Parts: sequence; structure tokens; C-alpha cells
Amino acid sequence: MFFAPGRTREKGFSQQAGYAQAPRYSALAVLVAVALQVPHTFAAEQAAAPVAGSNKDQTLTVEASAESATDSAATDYSVPVTSAGTKMPMIARDIPQSVSIISKQRMEDQQLQSLGQVLYNTTAIQEGVADMDRRTYYSRGFLIDNYMVDGIPTVFETRWNLGDSQSDTAMFERIEVVRGASGLMTGTGNPSASINMIHKHADSREFAGNVSASYGSWNKQRYVADLSAPLSESGNVRGRIVAGYQDGNSFVERYSAEKKFLYGVVDADLTDSTTLTVGYEYQETNANRPTWGGAPRWYTDGSKTDYRRGFNSAPDWAYNDKQNNKVFANLKQSFDNGWQANLTGTHNETLINSKQMYIDGYFDKTTGLGVSRYQDYDVVAGTGYNSGKRKVNAVDAYASGPFELLGRQHELMMGLSYTKQKNTYYSSFANISSAELGNFNDFNSSFPETDWGPRTLAQEDIIRKKSAYMATRLSLADPLHLILGARYTNYNSHSLTQEFEKNNVSPYAGLVFDINENWSTYASYTSVFQPQTQRDINRSFLSPVIGKNYEAGVKSDWFNSRLTTSVSVFRAELDNVAQTTNQVIPGTAGETAYKATDGTVSRGVEFEINGAITDNWQMTFGGTRYIAEERDGTAVNPQLPRTQLKLFTSYRLPMLQEVTVGGGVNWQTHVWSDIAGPDGNGTLRAEQGSYALVNLFSRYQVTKQLSLQANLNNLFDKEYDTTVDNIYTVYGEPRNFSLTASYQF
Repeated sequence: MFFAPGRTREKGFSQQAGYAQAPRYSALAVLVAVALQVPHTFAAEQAAAPVAGSNKDQTLTVEASAESATDSAATDYSVPVTSAGTKMPMIARDIPQSVSIISKQRMEDQQLQSLGQVLYNTTAIQEGVADMDRRTYYSRGFLIDNYMVDGIPTVFETRWNLGDSQSDTAMFERIEVVRGASGLMTGTGNPSASINMIHKHADSREFAGNVSASYGSWNKQRYVADLSAPLSESGNVRGRIVAGYQDGNSFVERYSAEKKFLYGVVDADLTDSTTLTVGYEYQETNANRPTWGGAPRWYTDGSKTDYRRGFNSAPDWAYNDKQNNKVFANLKQSFDNGWQANLTGTHNETLINSKQMYIDGYFDKTTGLGVSRYQDYDVVAGTGYNSGKRKVNAVDAYASGPFELLGRQHELMMGLSYTKQKNTYYSSFANISSAELGNFNDFNSSFPETDWGPRTLAQEDIIRKKSAYMATRLSLADPLHLILGARYTNYNSHSLTQEFEKNNVSPYAGLVFDINENWSTYASYTSVFQPQTQRDINRSFLSPVIGKNYEAGVKSDWFNSRLTTSVSVFRAELDNVAQTTNQVIPGTAGETAYKATDGTVSRGVEFEINGAITDNWQMTFGGTRYIAEERDGTAVNPQLPRTQLKLFTSYRLPMLQEVTVGGGVNWQTHVWSDIAGPDGNGTLRAEQGSYALVNLFSRYQVTKQLSLQANLNNLFDKEYDTTVDNIYTVYGEPRNFSLTASYQF
């Protein structure tokens, strides 16, 4: 069946002068225009437009049963209401920023089993790959450093990668991505994006669950159970457990990884208006013989090497283990006047322990002897024994609700938060000279384990953030709303080498104008403040990044928010942005020195269509085109694709409702990076041309409870390099498949 477009609230567009005329955006502009026309076309075919001038806050009733409405909410790619960006519940059209929400159904269809897989397939997000286990994510040219769980942030740094992107999605109901600066939500952060993982809740008053088993390429096995049940006769106390185990090898030879996770939550309705939630999360990931980096990219004469995709330089003694433990509690109180208060507390401990070896040199094509990329530095490989703990204690309290002023109804949100994060890391390392490594042409990954000396304290710091924040959504007129807010942050960092304290106020402003019942335009502004963990050649931390973030766009909302579209233009202006010097800080285990640069600008355009085109057809289609440059025109992070298109869709066959088919494609443009040459002489350019990865899936609903699903990734077995910003190469996954059986009860 088709459904009528509902009358929803707020929508948005307003381009800054110059963007629409820039010829470099012309190709994407055509796609954007087509994207904007798609929902309009379907709406015209499916239902008459609402009466002009009618009250936009009314909603037409969808002609469907309550059961079908519930089914659609569970199976749609769209999520109608979110608190992303402002902590005030809104439809996506009301939020004056670019927002992508990845629903549980989308994750199941595409088999997105980790946060990293979700982000890789999210509109306008780019992936940075260091090796098999270390992946970071970027947007608009900058590192994403704000990772939140249920709105509680963690300070993230790339030097010690604790596996944030490996978080298993089986524990989460959805993933929310707000692109641009997020000062109102976090106080600090790059103008890239903020990631918020929303835990599943115990929302069933009767026993229900889902168990699944998967098998795939390289002997990957995965088993997950998700069980819910009432814990009291009335159902006012409910419990939910999600448990899983995953094990498998890889296309990289001798590499294997095992993952275990357990999540438990209890939701208790203490009164009709008071709900208490307590939960626990555990995840353990153990990798054996992991690469630390990849295969050498060039020989000493500058010609390219030709290692097989599965080449692994890791010795048998190498491992990389991570463990995460988290407890959290939330108390929610609703009031008769429409106000709601939330109090959340969390304690999280993340551990890493690893022994690894990396190759970092140029090797002679004939003799196999190596030289460093650094002048007068006879180091072509190294080993490291690293362990550490990240401990986060946080509490957040806020209240939100309506108020009346000058005869109109508005909304207000205000809160306080406190976060204390302690990072402690120990390290022991050894440099390997060319003579010690020998002829790399004969290297078979058999290298003796280092006689580790005592590990020394490599880093110890305590970061405290105290914040007060407030935002209001003012109804200036029926079609016009203004969001104003600010966050005050006291940021204090105490490390082994220095202490840093800064008070900062991050203002936020957004204006949303309803064009009609389905379309709206918006503009927003927020400031940027981001303390940095990168250090210069003298081991001093760089000054915080400061700047401004502007965004404007148009959004639309169809079929009672089951389908949303957006197009935005943005501009970020930053000072003190960290850029690599391609030098190693003396006395460290290969830590790269950085410098701060002023006058960095990122500007571009993004679009996305997400949700139900019809009852049988779900789709997410998004793209971005941006440019990030320093003041002198030097590209910022050129290893990231400047243009991307990402599509994934599913279609349930009308003539055979038990069968769903679908798939998608991720396409990106050419990327490059200039790397220091042998012995520091000149530079060599690493490049990866534009490419597309095609994925397919199909699901057969055998019975109402049992389904069988097949996924095929990288259909055409494209060979591509994921790491052009380094001296080594890390290949992406070849063609691979998975088969999944799920039973729901």
C-alpha cells in the first residue's frame, strides 16, 4: 500500500553565496537536484498535497492499522523523532544541522556489526585505516573525536586506539550522526561530526527475543541472542539481555580475531511518571598475529612493490587485546506540564594490551636491505609492548519542556554535566635496524620476540570537563522557529609534562523556516573549541583548535517522517589545526610530531534521502563534495576522498512478500598523499584512484519467526588501497559473503 504524506514540522534551505555557482560542485549538483525531486515525485503520485496554509503542527492520520504502524517503525530505515544535536526531542526536519540516523533495520539488512562498519556506510563519513584493528573516522576533512553512548561523551585520541569503532552494534537500537561542530552537546570537538550510540532498552512486557547464527568467508562465525522478559507480574519491571560471540580468520594470512560481548539492562517503572534504567556492557576483542601497519609500498628506487593482498608481516607472538566494561544508570521523571527531567551516570573502563611489530622502511629490490624514510635514522622496523587503561566517570542532568511567552508556546532545555577521564599507558619498544632485519625479500614474518625491558609510563593524564548548557526553541511565527543555546565548559587536563585549563563558551544558533507542509529551510552557527593531544617536536601539546562553523540547507519530510531528505552547504574556519611534520619526536616509540596551522577552511555540500519510498521499498542515498585547505591552498588530509556517494536499498517483492532483495554501492574519488622518500630525500606520492564497491543482499522469510539472509560484499572483487597516507599499504577486503539464520519469538 501507499501512504499519505503527513503534515510535519520544520524543514530547511539557504545557500551561502558562491557555493551553488562553484563549477567544482556541478556534477554533484545534478545528483542533488535529482535527490530532491525523488520524494516530491512519489508524494505527487501517492496523495494530494495538504491544503496550503493549514496548521503545520497537525498531523494527518496514516491509513494503516496500529499493528502495521508498529511494524513499519520497526522495519523502516528512518527514525521519526530524535534528540540529536540539541537534546530536545524533534523530527529531523526541525534540527538545523545535517543529521543521519542509522536504524536497527538498516544495520540488520547490511550486516553492519560494528560501529566502524556503520560509519563507513554513513553519508559524508570517511574512514582512515592504520591496519586491521585501528580505524578512525572523519567528516568534512577533520577527525571525528566525539563518541558518545546515550549522550555521554568519551575523549578520543588516535595515539592509543582503544577500539571504539569495534563496538558491537547488537547492543544498540540506533546510531545517530550529527555532522558539523557539536559544541552544544559536548562543549569540545572538531567541526566534523559527533557519534551517539543509543542502547537498546527493556521495552517488552512479555517474553520475546531473537537468536541468530552466521557463517561467512574466512570461517567467520557469529552467534547472537537478544532476549527480553517482564521481571514482575505487571510488567512494570522489565529486563533485556544481549549476548554474542564472534570468531574468524581474515583475508590477511594468519590473522584471526575473537569477540565476546554481553549487555544487560533493566527498566523499571517506579511510578506512572518515573522510570529507572540500570545497565551493564562488556566487550572483549582478541586479535592474534595482527598487522601493525601494512606491507611496504615502494622500493628504494621509488618503484612500487607488488605484495599480495593477504601479506602479513606480523610474527606469531604478536597480539592485540581490548576489553571494555561499563555500568550506567538513568532516572527519568515526567511531569504533568509536559516537562521531563533526566539524570544519567556512567562508569566505564577500557583496557588494551598488545605486543606487535611494524615494518617502516624502503627496501632494495635486489638486496632486500632497508633504509628509513627519515634522514640519518637507521630504523626500518620496530616492536612495541603497550598496555593501558582509560577510565571515564560521568554524570549528566538536564530538564526540558514547553513554556509560554507572548501568547506562543516554546521549548527550553537546560542541564549540567561533569566528566572525569583518566588515561594511563605503559610502553616498551625496540627499534630494528636494517642489519637486524636482514634481507626483507626473504622475510617470512619469523622475527624473534623482543627481550622486553621494564615498561615505562608513556602517558598519564586526567581530563576533567565541567559544563553548564542551555538551549531554547522559540516559535517566532507559525512557520519560523529560532534555536538559541550555549554551553559553558571548564576543561582541565593534567599530564606528565604539562597542565592545561581553559574556560570556553560555545554559542549555538539555528533558524528554521517552513516553506510549506513538507519543505523547510534552515541556517545555523556554532563555535569550535577542541583541545588537542598531538604534540610538537619538543613534546609540547598543541594549542586548542578554535574556529567557527556555518551551515545552511533545505530539508523535507514525507509520510509522517517515514521518509526524509536534506541538502546542506557548510563552511568551517579554523586556527591551530594539527598537521603532520613527517618527523618522529625524539625519545618516543615512533610518535609523529605535529605543527599548528592557521587559516584552515573546509567548505562543501551534502545531501541524503533516507527512509520508506513505499511500504515495500526502503532506501538510504547520500553524498558529499567538500574542499579542505590551509591558508596557502595546501590540501588538508588529502588522503580522504573529497567526493563520495553511498547508496543502500531494500525491496520486498509485492508478488512474493516473503522475499526481500537489495544492495548498494559506495563510490569515492581519487585520494593521494605525499610521503617522505628514502633517507628523507624528497617525497613520493601515494595514490588510489576512484572506485566503487558493490554489495548485495537477499532475505527469505521462511516462516513468521524464521528468516534466512545472504550478504555479498565487494561483488566485483575490487582491489583497493585504504591507506595512502603512509609508507605502507593496507588493502581493503576482497569479495566475501555471509549467511545468517534468525529466529524471532
